[in-house]
Amino acid sequence: MQAQSVEVTAGGALRRLVAAARQRVAAKLVPLQGELSTAVRRAPKVPPFRKALLEGIDVGVIAEIKRRSPSQGILREDLDVARRARDYEQGGAAALSILTEETEFAGSMTDLAIARSSVGLPLLKKDFHVHPLQLYEARVAGASAVLLIARALGSIGLKTMLNECRDLGLEALVEVHSSPELLWALDLGAECIGVNARDLETLTVDREVVQNLIPRIPGTVCAIAESGIAARVDVERAARVGADSVLVGSALSRAADPVMAVRDLTGVIRRERGELDAG
Repeated sequence: MQAQSVEVTAGGALRRLVAAARQRVAAKLVPLQGELSTAVRRAPKVPPFRKALLEGIDVGVIAEIKRRSPSQGILREDLDVARRARDYEQGGAAALSILTEETEFAGSMTDLAIARSSVGLPLLKKDFHVHPLQLYEARVAGASAVLLIARALGSIGLKTMLNECRDLGLEALVEVHSSPELLWALDLGAECIGVNARDLETLTVDREVVQNLIPRIPGTVCAIAESGIAARVDVERAARVGADSVLVGSALSRAADPVMAVRDLTGVIRRERGELDAG
């Protein structure tokens, strides 16, 4: 079954964040287009993202570095990115997610650069990516992968950005929140799909979204559960429906002992989605 190619006009918080992203691209990146194109050709190799999440038999933990969020406000404004990145690595994270969105998450490309120089883990650049030049910027800064939000891009925009990622040798985590968005991602050959329990328009969390969509992702695709994950029981719940990995943000950002906070989430055995019907 193929998904129909459509464009989406996001509402609520997502619309506001996407508009801000477009303004930043126009103001900051467009003037640097030539420089970015040259820098990409010189960018060093980075550790693979998808491979790291699927190594071993356990559900991989993507530990997120962020200071704030629109839904929860200030999480850790005095964040020491280098130390937090090393703590997450020591705790057993398979990869790190770095918030680079400036206006409502208080992130920056500097955070990504600091993390890249501090750890050897794959880094996911998490932002509202709406223009190919942002992908160039990510590749130059040492990201292994970028977040592409299906609802923010629509199926046509998602196709364009996925093609650009492939041309750059940059992996993509395609984020979905509904059945049509999942179909877009699958039709376009996404190799990593994140199912976000949070509706980015209303900022509400519905864990049933993860429970319903992850079992529908083919076993050849890396399936990642996002949002609403704060404790080991949440990782176990995601594993039961076949998640290969979990992305954990606010709970880890608040943790006083980030090494132990990550370690407490690791060691949950991954379950093949083809085995789900066996009970």
